[in-house]
Amino acid sequence: MNFRPSTGPLTMMERPLPPESGLMSGRQHALDGLRTIAVAGVFLFHTVTGFAPGGSIGVDVFFTLSGFVITLLIMKEYRSTGRLRLGVFYAKRLARLWPALLVLCAVVVMVGLVFPSSGWGGQAADAIPAAGYVMNLSNFGVFGSSTGGGALSPTWTLAVEEQFYLVWPVLLLVMLRFWKVRTVAWITAVLAAGFLVSRFFLVSGGASLARIYNGPDTRADQLLLGCTLALVFASVRPGSRFHASLQAGARWGGPAAGLALVVAVFTFKEPDKPGPWFDVFWTAGPTALALLAGLVIGSLVLRPAGLASRVLSHPWLANPGRDLSYAAYLWHMPVYLLLIPLVPLPWVRVPLAAALTVVMAYLSFRFVETLIRQWASRRLDPAVVQRAPEPTRELELAGRI
Repeated sequence: MNFRPSTGPLTMMERPLPPESGLMSGRQHALDGLRTIAVAGVFLFHTVTGFAPGGSIGVDVFFTLSGFVITLLIMKEYRSTGRLRLGVFYAKRLARLWPALLVLCAVVVMVGLVFPSSGWGGQAADAIPAAGYVMNLSNFGVFGSSTGGGALSPTWTLAVEEQFYLVWPVLLLVMLRFWKVRTVAWITAVLAAGFLVSRFFLVSGGASLARIYNGPDTRADQLLLGCTLALVFASVRPGSRFHASLQAGARWGGPAAGLALVVAVFTFKEPDKPGPWFDVFWTAGPTALALLAGLVIGSLVLRPAGLASRVLSHPWLANPGRDLSYAAYLWHMPVYLLLIPLVPLPWVRVPLAAALTVVMAYLSFRFVETLIRQWASRRLDPAVVQRAPEPTRELELAGRI
């Protein structure tokens, strides 16, 4: 299925695309480094929760960053070719993400069956919603009793993102046929606000924490805010007054937002018991965290020579974020649960889990993800995939989830 401008006489509702923006070109290595930091936060949250009670904020960062990157990918192809081949787009997403997930599910199931007393025992049923990208729905009981807490439970974030990817490209392309990019950015921001309002009604109506935490709708505003940021950048003309204003705001806003997120990772605990603070946080908290993440992302892109960008662009942070972050997220919880009965001392178990997670992530990247991605590049539409402009190929590799 192709979305492309028509060439016949019925073109009165189409809008010309603005010229290519310099804000959209090239790989942003600092965003890879940010991905590494986010994965580390999630790992600490799951392994030493008392040390990093707010480490789950890494998930909020991931959602915002995913909306940002996926929208840039769509905009770059749409601008360069005048269309987006949805079949190829979805095939590329699956080739990028699904094989590593399937391998994880297969390993957990097989080890759990052979060693039922291990940390992976009795979790074979979780492989179905995990591999089918519906673990988030399973976690709050859509298919019966609620799941959660198992080796594959963190795949709920992948489910949220894949469900979003099914809808967002089509919606974005439809909007681009009728409105300018800047107008679409405003509409996307309004959509994000609409999901904030919807979460308010869920919270005030007494929805469970599992429903609020895992819902595709209750996380949509975070993804959409990332999309909004990408659309804003797509509509900015480098050197314009608006561009200068954004850079001036990023000079202070980005570092302040980054500091707030870092402090929250080590001091903040999300409320889990009903009460006024529970209602306030779970209504506005996800949006506030996504706004902070958006400020950080925007600052890194707008100020590539800034201190934060230079630090996060260092190969020790950027390379793992580019190559290993996805698989590390997949494997960190299964590895840790497997080690709990085997290594009783936490001060030994946690660093060992970190080391084994990196090893499994590398094996996944080297022998699963890279091979499948290369195969897909040869098989999918050559006009889109093969010999794509370098920025597009780099951003393709940047898409995690």
